[in-house]
Amino acid sequence: MTDAWTLVFKGWDPADEGRREALLTLGNGQFATRGALPEAGAADDVHHPGTYAAGCYNRLVDRIGEMDIETESLVNLPNWLDLRFAVADGGWVGMPDGELIEHRVTLDMRRGLLSRVRTFADPIGRRTTVRQRRFVHMSRPHLAGLQTVITADNWSGRLRVASGIDGSVTNSGVARYRDMASRHLEVLSAEPADRERLLLVAQTTQSRVRIAVAARTRVEGGVAERARRVDRQRDRIAHEIDLDLEQGRAVTVEKIVAIVTAHDVAVSEPAVAAMSELDAAGGFEALVGSHELAWYQLWRRFRLDLTDGRGGVGDDTLRTLRLCTFHVLQSVSARAIDLDAGVPARGLHGEAYRGHVFWDELFVFPMLTLRSPALARGLLQYRVRRLDAARRAAAAAGHTGAMYPWQSGSDGREESQRAHLNPRSGRWVPDPSRLQRHVGLAIAYSVWQYFQATGDLEFLADHGAEVLLEIARFFAGLARLDPATDRYRIRGVMGPDEYSTRYPNAPEPGIDDNAYTNVMTVWLLCRAQDVLAALPAVRRTELIESLDLGPAELLHWEDVSRRMFVPIAADGVISQFDGYRDLAELDWPDYRRRYGDIQRLDRILESEGRSVDDYQVSKQADVLMLFFLLSADELRDLFGRLGYPLEPGQIPSTIEYYLARTAHGSTLSALVHAWVLARSHREQALELFEQALRSDVADIQGGTTAEGVHLGAMAGCVDLLQRCFAGLETRGDALWFNPHWPRRFGRLEFEVLYRGRPLTVAVSGRQVSVASGGGRGTIMVGCGTALRELHPGTTVEFDMGEDAQLGSVPAAHPLGEPRA
Repeated sequence: MTDAWTLVFKGWDPADEGRREALLTLGNGQFATRGALPEAGAADDVHHPGTYAAGCYNRLVDRIGEMDIETESLVNLPNWLDLRFAVADGGWVGMPDGELIEHRVTLDMRRGLLSRVRTFADPIGRRTTVRQRRFVHMSRPHLAGLQTVITADNWSGRLRVASGIDGSVTNSGVARYRDMASRHLEVLSAEPADRERLLLVAQTTQSRVRIAVAARTRVEGGVAERARRVDRQRDRIAHEIDLDLEQGRAVTVEKIVAIVTAHDVAVSEPAVAAMSELDAAGGFEALVGSHELAWYQLWRRFRLDLTDGRGGVGDDTLRTLRLCTFHVLQSVSARAIDLDAGVPARGLHGEAYRGHVFWDELFVFPMLTLRSPALARGLLQYRVRRLDAARRAAAAAGHTGAMYPWQSGSDGREESQRAHLNPRSGRWVPDPSRLQRHVGLAIAYSVWQYFQATGDLEFLADHGAEVLLEIARFFAGLARLDPATDRYRIRGVMGPDEYSTRYPNAPEPGIDDNAYTNVMTVWLLCRAQDVLAALPAVRRTELIESLDLGPAELLHWEDVSRRMFVPIAADGVISQFDGYRDLAELDWPDYRRRYGDIQRLDRILESEGRSVDDYQVSKQADVLMLFFLLSADELRDLFGRLGYPLEPGQIPSTIEYYLARTAHGSTLSALVHAWVLARSHREQALELFEQALRSDVADIQGGTTAEGVHLGAMAGCVDLLQRCFAGLETRGDALWFNPHWPRRFGRLEFEVLYRGRPLTVAVSGRQVSVASGGGRGTIMVGCGTALRELHPGTTVEFDMGEDAQLGSVPAAHPLGEPRA
């Protein structure tokens, strides 16, 4: 029987195996291993064994037409799962060789364990049951284990087991990449260390990162080994073990591995470190115990519960929310906090986006900052360390400040491809996505929100302020004064939409005055003033001196922040960019009738010889991102600063306009739309929330989950509960709430850590209670117009009533309670 802590797959469906492998991935933030079957062997059209280490990249070059395309990818490491078996003199048993009697795979999220039962019969009726458990250790980040228990149900005789390490792996997990170079590893050595242990050492072909995988295989259960030999193949080494099985008696094969790369901290030589880790590892059961404890402690900090109400959210919703949390924690665990790695958009679960870091971290940080601020700080350091690279990129493009790349990998250079393949048409088309300069705004936003939530002045002074100020300098320089309008304009960029890359028939890519980019630039320039004011006087002076940030430049920032152009149509709808409303309307009913799934309208139109740039269509939320990041009152203040009155009806009308023109081609789109609809169209918001929540579980994009989960959507769904439905926000040295959780769904409870104080939050309808678990000192908690002190060991409660108004206090939600 399953519960809300377990995810179960029954039977065998080769067409679905890729999705299952991604959803059953185990990891610890340092490395992760897909849920592939150990006996699968090499990758094929069904299986793709994959192990990926955070920050371990390599570059390869392909010739596409007349272009050399250089790509950097997160490297698929040697396959440590490799464990095969054969009955008597038969061949290695694959899946689904023989008659499949039972096959069940269970992910236990509470304990971080993946278990499997397979019962099969060979052609002459010999029935065998295989039970497996595996882990990737959460508190000992180099270790992983696989336990295999094999029972001869109705026969006695010989069993052969091969336990190996396969270094012949390639990056072939994404079909559209398979015609490109994929061999990132060169195996340097593969040797037995002793009777039980094997060691394989490989090196990436360009970045020269050395990787060592050490494996120890033991046989337990009182079954003697008839023979053990070493099987050497090209780039693979294994122990082959012969066993005599008696009917009904089980034999246990225990495999413990240590994976170490030269990218890891406190490592001199990976092979020596891997063998040392393996020597100290202990047995499978002991390791499981400490691994389960680490997960218990994590879940205590990241607890989220939904009690069943009249509507009954049920175990499915809670299970999926926990699955989202589980995969985020496996991708960016605090156990790997010192690694120089960012937030990979597809986790450590596959090869889509080549393991690059995008702006998706914007959706991940809120979940982490209020539960594990040290982890959030460690991940922000990835951007801090690449500040100089961003400065060089800006200077090379003729700009000042720091221009962060749309896609980032090992060293902070731009990793976006110049061209990408449209699998529908088979054509390579130009890719101008590097023009999404707004990624820098997302980084600055995350820095500021981290400071607001933690009060970590040390980080702000030592690192965050410099990053934020240099990004502000870049965007202030990007804005140029237009004498015709006496407004500053930002030209030649792309917004979050990603569909609109240029004007119709324009020779060069880029659009002008993307509303999101322009408004967030104003927000950033205002925050730059706040940052300078927050810094200690000595550090403020140092930064102003080292950045040569003189009074004239600060006055220019002030001027830009008051005279930025924002395109607003005559009907009051905020235009996605200047000229957007001049584009043609798409016949949405016709395209839905002809194609059904139109999430990738860009590919559909290109295959027809047309361009998505010619139409008022969006892949995902663009203008609406303003309402996702900023409250209604913040937006009113920013627009008022610019001299644009923002009337109460403009936000709802803008939302409605873009809802009708969005294809939801990104998993983030439903998430953002659920957020902005949560007050005005609650039922529709909940439908979109469920859609976002099931993005990977249901693989709503038709095959993309197999290539890696969508980490931003996963973390964003958890954040949607805490910051949207609970209305949590951090501002003005207080923790504020504006609850709107549907009462029929019962009670929403979760844990947060606010400025060192562990808190338990419970929300039902418009009621919220906040209990302090301890600590020292007093914090301020507010709801609506009420602001109260919360002392250690006490609880504050607020009841806003079903029809309560917020008054003048800014709402956590972008729609707030519009003023009359």
